[in-house]
Amino acid sequence: MNAKVDFYFNKAKKWQEAVIILRTIALDCGLNEELKWGCPCYTFEGSNIVLIHDFKEYCAFLFFKGALLKDENGILIQQTENVQSARQIRFTSTLEIIELKPVLKTYIYEAIEVEKAGLKVELKKTTEYEIPVEFQSKLNSMPDLKTAFEALTPGRQRAYLLHFCAPKQAKTRENRVEKYLPHILNGKGLND
Repeated sequence: MNAKVDFYFNKAKKWQEAVIILRTIALDCGLNEELKWGCPCYTFEGSNIVLIHDFKEYCAFLFFKGALLKDENGILIQQTENVQSARQIRFTSTLEIIELKPVLKTYIYEAIEVEKAGLKVELKKTTEYEIPVEFQSKLNSMPDLKTAFEALTPGRQRAYLLHFCAPKQAKTRENRVEKYLPHILNGKGLND
């Protein structure tokens, strides 16, 4: 156990008992406990294996390379269509975790084997993402914008493309593009 992570288990009101059990399961599998992104993260030889997080309706194990796990029990969930690698196992009760304990350990051990084997999830390249016409026209008419956008990290580029493509209405897409032009020109990401 890592004392830096204790606060998380003390603050988890609704899910406190559940996340403590998840912590025990992860530690029983020989993983190291660290604090990452404000959550308990369990690593093997420096590689992220599983993270515990809780929400209003559920708590969860998040497997960083869950897309590579066999999921013989059909319990892994892709949070959104844009999540490429990670998969969650969601819990709505402590009893559910207790009943699944052997299965959860099996998934953790499999995730460790994925790391040992050096397997990687084949991620979609930034160039494969749709560029909305509203943004493309700005890129075509503003060479500085094109240069600034191409200088962003691939993750920042993807975040903008997903954000710009999300609205159904062209006017909303246009407004989003206009709003973030200064950010892009200043080399900042969507959330910077």
